Amino acid sequence: MTDNKEQDTEIHPLKSEEGVSPASPAKKGVCVGGLGLSHLSSWRTAAFFLSLFLCLTIVFAFSFIIPCPVRPVSQHTWSNTYGDSSTYTFLAVTDANNDKVMDVIFAFRGSSGSLNASCSDEGFSSPCSFLVAVTGTNGSVLWERALSQELLWAQCGIEKLGGLEAAGCLVFQSQLLTAIDSQSGVTLWQNNNTLELKQPAVTIPDLDEDEVGDVALIGAAGDKTKVVIVSGQTGRQIGIDTDPGISGVLGHVIHVTSSGSYYLLFKKDSAVYGYALKNIIAMAIKTPQSNIKLQQDPKWEEMTNSTSGSVPVYNLGSVQHLLKMVIQGKTPENLLVVTGHWVELIDGQSLSSLWRVNITNVISEPVFGNFNKDGVPDVMVEDEIGNGTKKVVILDGSSGAVLWEVKLMSSSTSPKPSTVNTTDYRSAFLFWGEVRGETYTTVSLNQQHFLYLLHPSYPKVLLELNNSTENIAAFKAVLFEKSRHACYMLLTGPTEHSQTGSVSLAKRKLKEDVARSRVVRLSQEEGFSDQEIRDGFFKLRYSSSA
Repeated sequence: MTDNKEQDTEIHPLKSEEGVSPASPAKKGVCVGGLGLSHLSSWRTAAFFLSLFLCLTIVFAFSFIIPCPVRPVSQHTWSNTYGDSSTYTFLAVTDANNDKVMDVIFAFRGSSGSLNASCSDEGFSSPCSFLVAVTGTNGSVLWERALSQELLWAQCGIEKLGGLEAAGCLVFQSQLLTAIDSQSGVTLWQNNNTLELKQPAVTIPDLDEDEVGDVALIGAAGDKTKVVIVSGQTGRQIGIDTDPGISGVLGHVIHVTSSGSYYLLFKKDSAVYGYALKNIIAMAIKTPQSNIKLQQDPKWEEMTNSTSGSVPVYNLGSVQHLLKMVIQGKTPENLLVVTGHWVELIDGQSLSSLWRVNITNVISEPVFGNFNKDGVPDVMVEDEIGNGTKKVVILDGSSGAVLWEVKLMSSSTSPKPSTVNTTDYRSAFLFWGEVRGETYTTVSLNQQHFLYLLHPSYPKVLLELNNSTENIAAFKAVLFEKSRHACYMLLTGPTEHSQTGSVSLAKRKLKEDVARSRVVRLSQEEGFSDQEIRDGFFKLRYSSSA
Protein backbone atom coordinates (compact mmCIF):
# COMPACT_ATOMS: atom_id res chain seq x y z
CA MET A 1 0.00 0.00 0.00
CA THR A 2 2.82 2.32 0.81
CA ASP A 3 4.42 1.69 -2.54
CA ASN A 4 1.19 2.50 -4.32
CA LYS A 5 0.81 5.74 -2.42
CA GLU A 6 4.34 6.88 -3.31
CA GLN A 7 3.73 5.94 -6.91
CA ASP A 8 0.50 7.88 -6.90
CA THR A 9 2.27 10.89 -5.49
CA GLU A 10 4.90 10.80 -8.24
CA ILE A 11 2.16 10.55 -10.89
CA HIS A 12 0.10 13.39 -9.31
CA PRO A 13 2.64 15.67 -7.65
CA LEU A 14 0.03 18.32 -6.80
CA LYS A 15 -2.25 15.87 -5.02
CA SER A 16 -2.42 16.53 -1.29
CA GLU A 17 -1.82 13.98 1.38
CA GLU A 18 -5.53 14.27 2.30
CA GLY A 19 -6.38 12.93 -1.15
CA VAL A 20 -7.69 16.19 -2.60
CA SER A 21 -7.36 15.93 -6.39
CA PRO A 22 -6.69 18.82 -8.78
CA ALA A 23 -10.37 18.70 -9.76
CA SER A 24 -11.53 19.26 -6.21
CA PRO A 25 -13.90 22.14 -5.30
CA ALA A 26 -11.00 24.05 -3.68
CA LYS A 27 -9.17 24.19 -7.00
CA LYS A 28 -12.32 25.24 -8.75
CA GLY A 29 -12.44 28.22 -6.44
CA VAL A 30 -9.00 29.24 -7.57
CA CYS A 31 -10.10 29.10 -11.20
CA VAL A 32 -12.96 31.42 -10.45
CA GLY A 33 -10.51 33.93 -9.00
CA GLY A 34 -8.31 33.58 -12.11
CA LEU A 35 -11.23 34.62 -14.27
CA GLY A 36 -11.26 37.99 -12.48
CA LEU A 37 -7.55 38.42 -13.10
CA SER A 38 -8.02 37.72 -16.80
CA HIS A 39 -10.51 40.60 -16.99
CA LEU A 40 -7.95 42.87 -15.30
CA SER A 41 -5.24 41.76 -17.71
CA SER A 42 -7.48 42.67 -20.67
CA TRP A 43 -7.97 46.18 -19.29
CA ARG A 44 -4.21 46.56 -18.87
CA THR A 45 -3.62 45.48 -22.44
CA ALA A 46 -6.23 47.94 -23.71
CA ALA A 47 -4.68 50.75 -21.66
CA PHE A 48 -1.22 49.95 -23.04
CA PHE A 49 -2.35 50.05 -26.67
CA LEU A 50 -4.34 53.23 -26.05
CA SER A 51 -1.26 54.90 -24.56
CA LEU A 52 0.84 53.71 -27.47
CA PHE A 53 -1.72 55.08 -29.93
CA LEU A 54 -1.77 58.47 -28.18
CA CYS A 55 2.05 58.66 -28.15
CA LEU A 56 2.28 57.85 -31.85
CA THR A 57 -0.42 60.41 -32.61
CA ILE A 58 1.51 63.12 -30.73
CA VAL A 59 4.80 62.19 -32.45
CA PHE A 60 3.27 62.29 -35.92
CA ALA A 61 1.40 65.49 -35.17
CA PHE A 62 4.48 67.33 -33.94
CA SER A 63 6.54 66.04 -36.84
CA PHE A 64 4.32 68.13 -39.10
CA ILE A 65 3.64 71.04 -36.75
CA ILE A 66 7.31 71.50 -35.79
CA PRO A 67 9.37 70.44 -38.82
CA CYS A 68 13.06 69.55 -38.60
CA PRO A 69 15.52 72.44 -39.12
CA VAL A 70 16.18 73.02 -42.80
CA ARG A 71 19.85 72.88 -43.73
CA PRO A 72 20.82 76.09 -45.52
CA VAL A 73 21.46 75.53 -49.20
CA SER A 74 24.82 77.01 -50.17
CA GLN A 75 25.45 78.20 -53.68
CA HIS A 76 28.74 76.96 -55.05
CA THR A 77 29.59 80.35 -56.50
CA TRP A 78 28.20 83.82 -56.04
CA SER A 79 29.38 87.36 -56.66
CA ASN A 80 28.29 90.80 -55.45
CA THR A 81 29.26 93.93 -57.38
CA TYR A 82 29.32 97.54 -56.23
CA GLY A 83 29.71 100.20 -58.89
CA ASP A 84 31.58 103.51 -58.69
CA SER A 85 33.35 102.46 -55.48
CA SER A 86 36.71 101.58 -54.00
CA THR A 87 37.50 98.98 -51.38
CA TYR A 88 39.74 98.11 -48.44
CA THR A 89 42.01 95.13 -47.84
CA PHE A 90 39.84 94.05 -44.91
CA LEU A 91 38.05 90.68 -45.20
CA ALA A 92 36.74 88.72 -42.20
CA VAL A 93 34.90 85.41 -41.94
CA THR A 94 32.49 84.58 -39.09
CA ASP A 95 29.07 82.97 -38.56
CA ALA A 96 26.99 86.14 -38.40
CA ASN A 97 23.52 84.58 -38.56
CA ASN A 98 23.94 81.37 -36.52
CA ASP A 99 23.20 78.98 -39.39
CA LYS A 100 26.51 77.12 -38.91
CA VAL A 101 27.75 78.40 -42.27
CA MET A 102 30.49 81.03 -42.23
CA ASP A 103 29.60 84.51 -43.46
CA VAL A 104 31.74 87.37 -44.76
CA ILE A 105 32.30 90.91 -43.45
CA PHE A 106 34.10 93.46 -45.62
CA ALA A 107 34.16 97.20 -46.28
CA PHE A 108 33.99 99.48 -49.29
CA ARG A 109 33.83 103.20 -49.98
CA GLY A 110 31.08 104.70 -52.12
CA SER A 111 28.05 106.97 -52.22
CA SER A 112 25.44 104.31 -51.44
CA GLY A 113 25.23 100.77 -50.14
CA SER A 114 23.50 97.72 -51.52
CA LEU A 115 20.37 98.26 -49.37
CA ASN A 116 19.60 101.61 -51.02
CA ALA A 117 21.02 103.48 -48.04
CA SER A 118 23.18 106.46 -48.96
CA CYS A 119 25.78 108.47 -47.06
CA SER A 120 23.47 111.48 -47.08
CA ASP A 121 20.67 109.40 -45.51
CA GLU A 122 22.92 108.96 -42.49
CA GLY A 123 23.95 112.60 -42.50
CA PHE A 124 27.48 111.85 -43.75
CA SER A 125 29.35 113.48 -46.60
CA SER A 126 29.65 111.44 -49.78
CA PRO A 127 31.46 109.19 -50.49
CA CYS A 128 31.65 107.41 -47.14
CA SER A 129 32.68 103.99 -45.86
CA PHE A 130 30.28 101.04 -45.54
CA LEU A 131 30.78 97.97 -43.39
CA VAL A 132 28.80 95.03 -44.78
CA ALA A 133 28.02 91.47 -43.67
CA VAL A 134 26.82 88.99 -46.32
CA THR A 135 25.77 85.36 -46.00
CA GLY A 136 28.19 82.67 -47.01
CA THR A 137 25.36 80.66 -48.55
CA ASN A 138 24.33 83.06 -51.33
CA GLY A 139 25.90 86.48 -50.69
CA SER A 140 22.70 88.21 -49.60
CA VAL A 141 23.21 91.16 -47.27
CA LEU A 142 22.68 90.45 -43.56
CA TRP A 143 23.36 93.99 -42.41
CA GLU A 144 25.06 97.11 -43.66
CA ARG A 145 26.02 100.36 -41.96
CA ALA A 146 27.60 103.58 -43.10
CA LEU A 147 30.50 104.93 -41.07
CA SER A 148 30.80 108.58 -40.10
CA GLN A 149 34.50 108.84 -40.93
CA GLU A 150 37.18 107.20 -43.04
CA LEU A 151 37.78 103.58 -42.04
CA LEU A 152 41.39 103.13 -40.89
CA TRP A 153 41.15 99.49 -39.86
CA ALA A 154 38.68 96.84 -38.78
CA GLN A 155 39.15 93.59 -36.86
CA CYS A 156 36.61 90.84 -36.21
CA GLY A 157 36.60 87.67 -34.15
CA ILE A 158 37.04 89.32 -30.73
CA GLU A 159 35.35 87.02 -28.25
CA LYS A 160 32.55 88.26 -25.94
CA LEU A 161 32.93 91.86 -27.04
CA GLY A 162 30.25 93.91 -25.32
CA GLY A 163 29.38 90.92 -23.16
CA LEU A 164 27.81 89.01 -26.06
CA GLU A 165 28.37 85.31 -26.57
CA ALA A 166 29.23 85.79 -30.24
CA ALA A 167 32.52 87.34 -31.30
CA GLY A 168 32.36 91.02 -32.30
CA CYS A 169 34.28 93.51 -34.45
CA LEU A 170 36.33 96.60 -33.65
CA VAL A 171 36.33 99.44 -36.16
CA PHE A 172 38.79 102.33 -35.89
CA GLN A 173 38.21 105.67 -37.53
CA SER A 174 39.95 108.94 -36.78
CA GLN A 175 40.03 109.11 -32.95
CA LEU A 176 36.96 106.85 -32.71
CA LEU A 177 37.01 103.18 -31.76
CA THR A 178 33.67 101.39 -32.19
CA ALA A 179 32.69 97.90 -31.05
CA ILE A 180 30.11 96.31 -33.37
CA ASP A 181 27.92 93.26 -32.96
CA SER A 182 28.90 91.01 -35.87
CA GLN A 183 25.43 89.43 -35.93
CA SER A 184 23.41 92.65 -36.24
CA GLY A 185 25.84 95.45 -37.09
CA VAL A 186 24.67 97.57 -34.15
CA THR A 187 27.06 99.58 -32.00
CA LEU A 188 27.99 97.95 -28.70
CA TRP A 189 30.14 100.81 -27.41
CA GLN A 190 32.44 103.60 -28.57
CA ASN A 191 35.67 105.02 -27.25
CA ASN A 192 37.24 108.34 -28.23
CA ASN A 193 41.02 108.47 -28.19
CA THR A 194 43.46 110.99 -29.63
CA LEU A 195 46.10 108.31 -30.25
CA GLU A 196 46.69 106.70 -33.62
CA LEU A 197 45.67 103.17 -32.68
CA LYS A 198 47.36 100.28 -34.47
CA GLN A 199 46.25 96.79 -35.36
CA PRO A 200 45.82 94.28 -33.92
CA ALA A 201 43.75 94.87 -30.81
CA VAL A 202 44.70 92.10 -28.37
CA THR A 203 42.41 90.44 -25.85
CA ILE A 204 43.72 90.19 -22.30
CA PRO A 205 42.34 88.71 -19.04
CA ASP A 206 39.42 90.41 -17.30
CA LEU A 207 40.77 93.31 -15.24
CA ASP A 208 37.60 95.10 -14.14
CA GLU A 209 35.96 91.87 -12.92
CA ASP A 210 32.86 92.06 -15.12
CA GLU A 211 33.45 88.51 -16.45
CA VAL A 212 34.35 89.81 -19.92
CA GLY A 213 37.92 89.84 -21.25
CA ASP A 214 39.38 93.29 -21.81
CA VAL A 215 41.26 94.76 -24.77
CA ALA A 216 44.77 96.21 -25.03
CA LEU A 217 45.40 98.68 -27.85
CA ILE A 218 48.73 99.97 -29.06
CA GLY A 219 48.76 103.63 -30.01
CA ALA A 220 51.28 106.10 -31.38
CA ALA A 221 51.80 109.66 -30.18
CA GLY A 222 54.48 110.97 -32.48
CA ASP A 223 57.43 108.61 -32.11
CA LYS A 224 56.28 107.33 -28.72
CA THR A 225 54.36 104.11 -28.22
CA LYS A 226 51.45 104.04 -25.79
CA VAL A 227 49.34 101.18 -24.47
CA VAL A 228 45.62 101.80 -23.91
CA ILE A 229 43.50 99.28 -22.00
CA VAL A 230 39.72 99.36 -22.39
CA SER A 231 36.90 97.28 -20.97
CA GLY A 232 35.69 94.65 -23.40
CA GLN A 233 32.22 95.05 -21.87
CA THR A 234 31.74 98.85 -22.01
CA GLY A 235 34.72 100.32 -23.88
CA ARG A 236 35.56 102.45 -20.86
CA GLN A 237 39.29 103.07 -20.55
CA ILE A 238 40.92 101.31 -17.61
CA GLY A 239 43.56 103.60 -16.11
CA ILE A 240 45.67 105.95 -18.19
CA ASP A 241 47.68 105.71 -21.39
CA THR A 242 50.88 103.86 -20.55
CA ASP A 243 54.31 104.53 -22.03
CA PRO A 244 56.44 101.35 -21.83
CA GLY A 245 59.47 103.35 -22.97
CA ILE A 246 59.87 102.05 -26.52
CA SER A 247 59.76 104.01 -29.77
CA GLY A 248 59.64 103.20 -33.46
CA VAL A 249 57.29 100.22 -33.05
CA LEU A 250 56.24 98.62 -36.33
CA GLY A 251 54.07 95.80 -35.02
CA HIS A 252 53.08 93.82 -31.94
CA VAL A 253 51.63 90.51 -30.72
CA ILE A 254 50.46 89.18 -27.35
CA HIS A 255 52.44 86.18 -26.12
CA VAL A 256 51.69 83.74 -23.29
CA THR A 257 54.60 81.81 -21.75
CA SER A 258 54.50 78.28 -20.38
CA SER A 259 53.67 79.61 -16.90
CA GLY A 260 50.61 81.46 -18.22
CA SER A 261 52.27 84.89 -18.05
CA TYR A 262 51.26 87.54 -20.59
CA TYR A 263 53.85 89.61 -22.46
CA LEU A 264 53.36 92.24 -25.15
CA LEU A 265 55.98 91.75 -27.87
CA PHE A 266 56.88 94.90 -29.83
CA LYS A 267 58.49 94.58 -33.25
CA LYS A 268 60.94 97.29 -34.25
CA ASP A 269 62.95 97.50 -37.43
CA SER A 270 65.99 95.94 -35.77
CA ALA A 271 64.69 93.85 -32.86
CA VAL A 272 61.78 92.45 -30.84
CA TYR A 273 61.26 93.34 -27.18
CA GLY A 274 58.83 91.92 -24.64
CA TYR A 275 57.11 93.75 -21.79
CA ALA A 276 55.22 92.05 -18.97
CA LEU A 277 51.52 92.88 -19.19
CA LYS A 278 51.43 92.91 -15.39
CA ASN A 279 53.90 95.83 -15.32
CA ILE A 280 51.98 97.75 -17.98
CA ILE A 281 48.69 97.36 -16.11
CA ALA A 282 50.31 98.45 -12.84
CA MET A 283 51.49 101.65 -14.55
CA ALA A 284 48.07 102.22 -16.14
CA ILE A 285 46.05 102.01 -12.93
CA LYS A 286 48.85 103.36 -10.70
CA THR A 287 48.96 100.48 -8.27
CA PRO A 288 51.76 98.25 -6.97
CA GLN A 289 52.46 95.15 -9.04
CA SER A 290 51.60 93.01 -6.03
CA ASN A 291 47.96 94.12 -6.39
CA ILE A 292 47.73 92.78 -9.93
CA LYS A 293 46.52 89.18 -10.12
CA LEU A 294 48.52 88.44 -13.27
CA GLN A 295 51.82 86.63 -12.86
CA GLN A 296 55.24 87.06 -14.39
CA ASP A 297 57.31 84.23 -15.81
CA PRO A 298 60.38 83.52 -13.63
CA LYS A 299 62.54 82.55 -16.63
CA TRP A 300 61.56 85.67 -18.56
CA GLU A 301 62.12 87.86 -15.52
CA GLU A 302 65.67 86.56 -15.37
CA MET A 303 66.13 87.81 -18.94
CA THR A 304 64.52 91.22 -18.23
CA ASN A 305 66.74 94.29 -18.55
CA SER A 306 66.65 96.02 -15.16
CA THR A 307 66.95 99.46 -16.72
CA SER A 308 64.39 99.29 -19.55
CA GLY A 309 62.15 96.60 -18.04
CA SER A 310 62.11 94.77 -21.38
CA VAL A 311 62.98 91.24 -22.41
CA PRO A 312 65.25 91.09 -25.49
CA VAL A 313 63.28 88.55 -27.52
CA TYR A 314 65.20 88.93 -30.78
CA ASN A 315 67.95 91.30 -31.94
CA LEU A 316 69.77 89.59 -34.80
CA GLY A 317 68.44 91.45 -37.83
CA SER A 318 65.95 93.78 -39.43
CA VAL A 319 62.56 92.27 -38.52
CA GLN A 320 59.89 92.32 -41.25
CA HIS A 321 57.34 89.86 -39.83
CA LEU A 322 56.68 88.39 -36.39
CA LEU A 323 54.20 85.50 -36.26
CA LYS A 324 53.14 82.88 -33.72
CA MET A 325 53.24 79.22 -34.73
CA VAL A 326 50.37 77.37 -33.07
CA ILE A 327 51.03 73.69 -32.35
CA GLN A 328 47.98 71.86 -31.02
CA GLY A 329 48.48 70.85 -27.41
CA LYS A 330 51.75 72.77 -27.03
CA THR A 331 52.28 75.83 -24.84
CA PRO A 332 53.72 78.32 -25.44
CA GLU A 333 53.50 79.02 -29.14
CA ASN A 334 56.81 79.33 -30.98
CA LEU A 335 57.70 82.60 -32.71
CA LEU A 336 58.48 82.88 -36.42
CA VAL A 337 60.72 85.85 -37.23
CA VAL A 338 61.32 87.02 -40.80
CA THR A 339 64.24 89.37 -41.35
CA GLY A 340 65.82 90.78 -44.48
CA HIS A 341 68.11 87.76 -44.71
CA TRP A 342 66.45 84.72 -43.17
CA VAL A 343 63.40 83.04 -41.71
CA GLU A 344 63.96 81.82 -38.17
CA LEU A 345 61.85 79.90 -35.66
CA ILE A 346 62.57 80.55 -31.99
CA ASP A 347 61.33 78.68 -28.96
CA GLY A 348 58.44 80.52 -27.31
CA GLN A 349 59.77 79.91 -23.81
CA SER A 350 63.57 79.81 -23.89
CA LEU A 351 63.84 82.16 -26.93
CA SER A 352 66.56 79.89 -28.34
CA SER A 353 66.77 79.34 -32.11
CA LEU A 354 65.13 76.14 -33.36
CA TRP A 355 66.14 76.60 -37.00
CA ARG A 356 67.10 79.29 -39.51
CA VAL A 357 66.83 79.35 -43.31
CA ASN A 358 68.49 81.95 -45.55
CA ILE A 359 66.24 83.84 -47.97
CA THR A 360 66.69 86.71 -50.42
CA ASN A 361 63.66 88.95 -49.92
CA VAL A 362 60.33 87.77 -48.48
CA ILE A 363 57.61 89.62 -50.39
CA SER A 364 54.54 88.59 -48.38
CA GLU A 365 53.66 87.45 -44.88
CA PRO A 366 54.33 83.69 -44.57
CA VAL A 367 51.40 81.34 -43.99
CA PHE A 368 51.19 78.07 -42.05
CA GLY A 369 49.93 74.74 -43.36
CA ASN A 370 50.70 71.02 -43.14
CA PHE A 371 52.72 69.50 -45.96
CA ASN A 372 53.55 66.39 -43.94
CA LYS A 373 51.78 64.58 -41.12
CA ASP A 374 54.09 65.23 -38.17
CA GLY A 375 51.60 67.55 -36.43
CA VAL A 376 53.90 70.58 -36.63
CA PRO A 377 52.74 73.38 -38.97
CA ASP A 378 54.97 73.97 -41.99
CA VAL A 379 55.71 77.43 -43.41
CA MET A 380 55.02 78.71 -46.93
CA VAL A 381 57.32 81.59 -47.89
CA GLU A 382 57.38 83.70 -51.05
CA ASP A 383 60.97 84.78 -51.73
CA GLU A 384 61.72 87.32 -54.46
CA ILE A 385 64.85 86.23 -56.33
CA GLY A 386 65.07 88.96 -59.00
CA ASN A 387 64.09 89.53 -62.64
CA GLY A 388 60.40 89.48 -61.84
CA THR A 389 60.68 85.98 -60.37
CA LYS A 390 59.81 84.58 -56.97
CA LYS A 391 60.41 81.23 -55.35
CA VAL A 392 57.54 79.71 -53.40
CA VAL A 393 59.04 77.51 -50.69
CA ILE A 394 57.47 75.24 -48.07
CA LEU A 395 59.73 74.84 -45.03
CA ASP A 396 59.43 71.97 -42.56
CA GLY A 397 58.14 73.40 -39.30
CA SER A 398 60.24 70.97 -37.26
CA SER A 399 63.62 71.43 -38.94
CA GLY A 400 63.41 74.23 -41.51
CA ALA A 401 64.27 71.80 -44.30
CA VAL A 402 62.86 72.59 -47.74
CA LEU A 403 59.92 70.26 -48.38
CA TRP A 404 58.78 71.74 -51.69
CA GLU A 405 59.57 74.70 -53.96
CA VAL A 406 58.74 76.18 -57.32
CA LYS A 407 59.80 79.28 -59.26
CA LEU A 408 57.07 81.58 -60.58
CA MET A 409 56.87 84.84 -62.41
CA SER A 410 56.02 87.42 -59.79
CA SER A 411 53.71 90.41 -59.50
CA SER A 412 53.96 92.99 -56.75
CA THR A 413 50.17 93.22 -56.58
CA SER A 414 49.55 89.49 -55.97
CA PRO A 415 47.91 88.69 -52.59
CA LYS A 416 49.60 86.47 -50.04
CA PRO A 417 49.00 82.69 -50.13
CA SER A 418 46.33 80.89 -48.13
CA THR A 419 45.77 77.33 -46.88
CA VAL A 420 42.88 75.08 -45.87
CA ASN A 421 43.22 71.76 -44.02
CA THR A 422 42.24 68.40 -45.47
CA THR A 423 41.08 65.31 -43.58
CA ASP A 424 44.38 63.46 -44.22
CA TYR A 425 46.10 65.78 -41.69
CA ARG A 426 47.68 67.82 -44.46
CA SER A 427 46.74 71.08 -46.17
CA ALA A 428 45.81 72.41 -49.57
CA PHE A 429 48.02 75.40 -50.46
CA LEU A 430 46.73 78.21 -52.70
CA PHE A 431 49.02 80.89 -54.12
CA TRP A 432 49.32 83.33 -57.03
CA GLY A 433 51.88 83.81 -59.79
CA GLU A 434 52.71 82.36 -63.20
CA VAL A 435 54.53 79.09 -63.80
CA ARG A 436 57.71 79.70 -65.77
CA GLY A 437 57.84 78.22 -69.23
CA GLU A 438 54.11 78.60 -69.82
CA THR A 439 52.69 80.56 -72.76
CA TYR A 440 52.13 83.69 -70.73
CA THR A 441 54.58 86.56 -70.53
CA THR A 442 55.84 88.78 -67.76
CA VAL A 443 53.97 91.67 -69.33
CA SER A 444 50.67 89.79 -69.12
CA LEU A 445 51.32 88.95 -65.47
CA ASN A 446 51.23 92.63 -64.58
CA GLN A 447 47.64 92.58 -65.80
CA GLN A 448 46.63 89.02 -64.98
CA HIS A 449 46.96 86.88 -61.84
CA PHE A 450 46.95 83.07 -61.88
CA LEU A 451 45.78 81.07 -58.85
CA TYR A 452 47.36 77.66 -58.24
CA LEU A 453 46.36 74.79 -55.95
CA LEU A 454 48.93 72.40 -54.46
CA HIS A 455 48.34 69.30 -52.34
CA PRO A 456 51.15 67.06 -51.00
CA SER A 457 49.50 64.03 -52.64
CA TYR A 458 50.65 65.42 -56.01
CA PRO A 459 53.88 67.35 -55.32
CA LYS A 460 54.85 67.49 -59.01
CA VAL A 461 51.54 68.96 -60.15
CA LEU A 462 49.71 72.27 -59.77
CA LEU A 463 46.13 73.01 -60.69
CA GLU A 464 45.50 76.41 -62.22
CA LEU A 465 42.10 77.29 -60.73
CA ASN A 466 41.49 80.85 -61.76
CA ASN A 467 42.95 83.92 -63.35
CA SER A 468 42.00 87.53 -62.81
CA THR A 469 42.82 90.81 -64.45
CA GLU A 470 41.34 92.81 -61.57
CA ASN A 471 43.25 94.33 -58.69
CA ILE A 472 42.95 91.84 -55.83
CA ALA A 473 42.37 93.63 -52.54
CA ALA A 474 41.94 90.50 -50.39
CA PHE A 475 42.05 86.73 -50.86
CA LYS A 476 41.32 83.96 -48.35
CA ALA A 477 40.69 80.21 -48.43
CA VAL A 478 37.74 79.38 -46.17
CA LEU A 479 36.01 76.27 -44.86
CA PHE A 480 32.43 77.57 -44.90
CA GLU A 481 30.92 74.51 -43.23
CA LYS A 482 32.52 72.11 -40.78
CA SER A 483 34.31 69.33 -42.67
CA ARG A 484 32.89 70.41 -46.03
CA HIS A 485 32.33 73.24 -48.49
CA ALA A 486 35.90 74.56 -48.88
CA CYS A 487 35.94 77.79 -50.90
CA TYR A 488 38.02 80.88 -51.46
CA MET A 489 36.97 84.50 -51.30
CA LEU A 490 38.12 87.20 -53.71
CA LEU A 491 37.66 90.90 -53.05
CA THR A 492 38.67 92.93 -56.09
CA GLY A 493 38.54 96.59 -57.06
CA PRO A 494 40.44 99.87 -56.63
CA THR A 495 42.09 100.29 -53.23
CA GLU A 496 43.25 103.83 -53.89
CA HIS A 497 40.36 106.00 -52.76
CA SER A 498 41.25 108.63 -55.33
CA GLN A 499 40.10 106.06 -57.91
CA THR A 500 36.70 104.45 -58.28
CA GLY A 501 35.47 101.53 -60.28
CA SER A 502 33.74 98.18 -59.89
CA VAL A 503 34.20 96.44 -56.53
CA SER A 504 33.42 92.71 -56.48
CA LEU A 505 33.16 90.21 -53.65
CA ALA A 506 33.06 86.63 -54.94
CA LYS A 507 32.93 83.16 -53.43
CA ARG A 508 34.16 80.20 -55.45
CA LYS A 509 33.94 76.58 -54.33
CA LEU A 510 37.21 74.69 -54.71
CA LYS A 511 35.61 71.54 -56.12
CA GLU A 512 33.90 73.56 -58.84
CA ASP A 513 37.16 75.18 -59.93
CA VAL A 514 39.04 71.88 -59.68
CA ALA A 515 36.60 70.25 -62.11
CA ARG A 516 37.46 72.76 -64.84
CA SER A 517 41.05 73.51 -63.82
CA ARG A 518 44.15 73.30 -66.01
CA VAL A 519 46.78 70.77 -64.94
CA VAL A 520 50.30 72.21 -64.80
CA ARG A 521 53.03 69.57 -64.57
CA LEU A 522 56.22 70.65 -62.85
CA SER A 523 57.92 67.48 -64.08
CA GLN A 524 56.98 64.46 -66.16
CA GLU A 525 57.36 62.03 -63.27
CA GLU A 526 53.64 61.87 -62.46
CA GLY A 527 52.15 58.91 -64.34
CA PHE A 528 48.54 60.04 -64.07
CA SER A 529 46.42 61.56 -66.80
CA ASP A 530 45.13 65.11 -66.38
CA GLN A 531 41.64 63.84 -65.61
CA GLU A 532 42.92 61.36 -63.03
CA ILE A 533 44.74 64.21 -61.30
CA ARG A 534 41.63 66.39 -61.33
CA ASP A 535 39.64 63.47 -59.93
CA GLY A 536 42.19 63.05 -57.15
CA PHE A 537 41.94 66.72 -56.20
CA PHE A 538 38.16 66.59 -56.50
CA LYS A 539 37.98 63.76 -53.96
CA LEU A 540 39.85 65.74 -51.31
CA ARG A 541 37.82 66.27 -48.17
CA TYR A 542 38.41 69.30 -46.00
CA SER A 543 38.58 69.73 -42.25
CA SER A 544 38.43 72.55 -39.72
CA SER A 545 41.53 71.17 -37.99
CA ALA A 546 44.79 69.69 -39.19
